[in-house]
Amino acid sequence: MKKIVFMGTPDFSVPILQSLANNPEYEVVLIVTQPDRPKGRKKILTPPPVKTAGEKLGIPVFQPEKLRDEYKKVLSYHPDIIVTAAYGQLLPKALLDAPPFGCINVHASLLPEFRGGAPIHHAIIAGKKETGITIMYMAEKLDAGDIISQVKVPIDEKDHVGSMHDKLSEAGAQLLMETLPKIFAREIEPVPQDEAKATFAANIRREEEKIDWTKTAQEIFNHIRGLHPWPVAYTTYEGKIMKIWWGETDHTQYSGKPGEIIRVERDAFTVICGDGKGLSVTEIQPAGKKRMMVKDYLQGSKERIKIGTILGG
Repeated sequence: MKKIVFMGTPDFSVPILQSLANNPEYEVVLIVTQPDRPKGRKKILTPPPVKTAGEKLGIPVFQPEKLRDEYKKVLSYHPDIIVTAAYGQLLPKALLDAPPFGCINVHASLLPEFRGGAPIHHAIIAGKKETGITIMYMAEKLDAGDIISQVKVPIDEKDHVGSMHDKLSEAGAQLLMETLPKIFAREIEPVPQDEAKATFAANIRREEEKIDWTKTAQEIFNHIRGLHPWPVAYTTYEGKIMKIWWGETDHTQYSGKPGEIIRVERDAFTVICGDGKGLSVTEIQPAGKKRMMVKDYLQGSKERIKIGTILGG
């Protein structure tokens, strides 16, 4: 039975951990995850999803603040291999070199495209028609190790970060189960990444969440679904933040300014985009209010949505 140390943190990592724990060929001897962090408005100390899953599975959990300073505990478990999936810290060289079968990472993109912490967001924002999972040997440089295996996953027009997150997490678990026996049998011929084709997907910054209404309707739609359901795209309406949870492209050609509300209907309002086409906004979160459908807002609000208002100004 091969001994595995698993490193991961968010919900994405949980199905991958469970696939390892449920396989009788492997023993997950230790889980390494990030420390508990305060969350929400009340700043309640919350464990990462992998910790919660690990405790249910009865596996020891280790939460170093800085792995590079506390890695010796991992070495004490003498793992045959280290498997990471969205862990959130780089592994020190001493760890990378220790396991006889190396350290591998399950990454949610078709490397070398979209290296970094937000590959799903960036793939959708970029309007990609497909993404996938890459399993690679880990290196000291971020997501730059040799590729072991890959699987493609299509991105449908209505997919968003939430739906692709779930699809890719399951695909990652399945690909890992297919790949590990070949690693242990030493049947793998890893392929170096082409550095000339590398692109990067850094974590989304607050300023990147704001909608730029001068972009095309399709680009704005991709932006909205590439931030749904987290961290959520936003604009401003009469100087106040308004989150845009969902909308649809409207291929009608309008005349007006980018960001201008050109039409208000029972269940949506239409905004002119940079190419003159519209974006029909169907779900919002006005400042100080909960997420709601536009039809509910229009029925219950005295303010209403005013035609001619420029969003984002």
